[in-house]
Amino acid sequence: MVMDHAAPTPSDLNRMGVQATLHCMTGCAIGEIVGMAVATALGWGNTTSAIFATALAFFAGYALTSVPLFKAGLALAAVIPLALATDTVSITVMEIADNLTQIVFPGAMDATLGEALFWGPMLLGFVVAFPFAFVTNRWLLARGKGHALVHEYHHGHGDHAAHGGQGHAHDDHDHAAHGHAHDHA
Repeated sequence: MVMDHAAPTPSDLNRMGVQATLHCMTGCAIGEIVGMAVATALGWGNTTSAIFATALAFFAGYALTSVPLFKAGLALAAVIPLALATDTVSITVMEIADNLTQIVFPGAMDATLGEALFWGPMLLGFVVAFPFAFVTNRWLLARGKGHALVHEYHHGHGDHAAHGGQGHAHDDHDHAAHGHAHDHA
């Protein structure tokens, strides 16, 4: 059954865009901070450190998306494509902006863990990346993509059994993909 919902308002899209971007930023920050700290402590070079931290950012982002999906009873075969479809574009945008900020900041890539020059540009990178990721997430949400695919599962509405046990967040019951915005604030 296809649900008939009004299109989300610009305010709804902005709120959901901020929520999706904060979610993305959380995963990216966890991966970047852990990755850069480990790589720096081990004395790895800049390229290896950046690749390792970026890989951990993707892993952490996908993990944050996957937990509510698993809790809702979705199988791994359903979770993997949903996590990839939900987060890949947003994390990519966030990581490009964040990494470029760190690369162009003089001395940041050569700083050690005990220096503000290590932490400052990393944090600045997330501030710089936020508006780019927000615009991306809002654009995706307006088209029923990105976090719209898992919105109901991340906000406590994903009852696997209530949806016929299909294990898909993007079936006809997906409120966010049909323009319905839940207010959970």
